[in-house]
Amino acid sequence: DLGCEEWDNNDWDNNDNAERALKHWIISAALGDDSPIEFMMEMSEEGYVSKDDLAAALRAHQAAVDAAKSVQREAAEEYKRAAELRDEILFK
Repeated sequence: DLGCEEWDNNDWDNNDNAERALKHWIISAALGDDSPIEFMMEMSEEGYVSKDDLAAALRAHQAAVDAAKSVQREAAEEYKRAAELRDEILFK
């Protein structure tokens, strides 16, 4: 995951690692990944991530999720769920 290496370094006397980790989490969230959002929420509660940075990451994440939605994609998901249900019934 983006940001993990910088975060795990624990060199908080040098704030560059924390800033770099935050930037990587925001980039990952902007690509639609859920895990950095959850982690940033936890870090916000502990005071490591500002509310403004969390809000920016949430907006970018939502934009990525919305951009990935389409009628064709939703139809494919429904087809996949129906096929899995059919296989579960037929191949018990």
